[in-house]
Amino acid sequence: MTDIALSAPVSVPWYREITAKQWYSLLAGQLGWALDAFDVMLYVFCLTTIMKEWQLAPGTAGFMVSVTLFASSFGGILFGAVADRIGRKKALMLTVLLFSICSGLSGLAQNLAQLAIARTILGLGMGGEWASGALLVSEAWPARHRGKAVGMMQAGWAVGYIFAAVAAALILPFFGWRVMFFLGILPALFTLWIRSKVDESQVWLSARGAKGTDKPAVGGFFQIFRGGLLRYTLYCTLISTFVMFAYWGLFSWLPGFLATPVAKGGAGLSLVKAPLWLIPTMIGAFFGYVTFGFIADRFGRRPTFAVYLLASALLVYIYGNVRDPTLLMVMGPFIGFFGSGYFSAFGAFVSELFPTRARGSAVGFTYNTGRMLSALAPAIIGFFSVKYGLGGALTITAVAFVAGGLTIFVLPETKGAELT
Repeated sequence: MTDIALSAPVSVPWYREITAKQWYSLLAGQLGWALDAFDVMLYVFCLTTIMKEWQLAPGTAGFMVSVTLFASSFGGILFGAVADRIGRKKALMLTVLLFSICSGLSGLAQNLAQLAIARTILGLGMGGEWASGALLVSEAWPARHRGKAVGMMQAGWAVGYIFAAVAAALILPFFGWRVMFFLGILPALFTLWIRSKVDESQVWLSARGAKGTDKPAVGGFFQIFRGGLLRYTLYCTLISTFVMFAYWGLFSWLPGFLATPVAKGGAGLSLVKAPLWLIPTMIGAFFGYVTFGFIADRFGRRPTFAVYLLASALLVYIYGNVRDPTLLMVMGPFIGFFGSGYFSAFGAFVSELFPTRARGSAVGFTYNTGRMLSALAPAIIGFFSVKYGLGGALTITAVAFVAGGLTIFVLPETKGAELT
């Protein structure tokens, strides 16, 4: 009995199986995405202030968000292919520099055209950062823990959102929106850490050739539209479109909904309270991102994705019709948990469907083409808010949540798949 007991395998916590270099890769992707969120959400929190200063209609202000999203789709597609060519690490550094510099340029804008140009270029970096970061993390971590890793990386968005909300509460009412954008320059310093601490993906190096020398085994962009990959490309793009429309239609206007008077279909909170009310929402989003990875590694990508989206549809419908501040704060974490957490599926799920030679192109194209097709969501919500109020307009996103949750089942389950 003693010998049998001594010979039994010792259970090691999953996190002890991860090397220091794998943790560095995760931290690079997570912080990059957090800083991306911080830069992007600065505009969302400044939205109502810019509308008043420049006398913009809601549809026009929402269109500015759409411009950034539309540009980010091109950035994701571009840098997904770039990451297949020059490596995941270099692509990540380039994108962080791009969106940081353009955030500062946004603060210098003197009119709508100048702001649109700055936000357009910022969008290129925004889309490219997620694609390169998700590739770096997906390829660095072992298959059995990939969902957890991508979930923790995706949680960086909630962290960046929270810091943007805190900045909006502490800085916006007193120093104005331009100073808010100047803060967005700081993430550029993060590239120095990436350069010194993070290794290039060994999966990418192996596919390209020994030590990345003269054997260009990485395929071209258009291979994702050929043979058996075409089906995966089309379905992943369709699902991405549904969930991107739902997310950006909801979260681009959530601060505006909270700050808009009740008479205009909003929640009637003050300019200071509205960002603070979103902090519990983003705390819920953080746990939604992380929890999704653990659940998906246990029960599968498809059922976890579907449950999150269907729950989001129900919660958004209720939330859009609530006006009690206490109830809005109580519901906030649940909106964040389910309404954001499902994004953790994309990095792992899409990576597992495609081979290494096409993975960067596939991740960049499917995720960001969906973003491109959904870029009008903020403008559409702004347009319908004139007639139905922001709360009523937000419920439009519930339909998109349901569509995404049902469509996921046309794709195969990939839990535990090894990357090839």
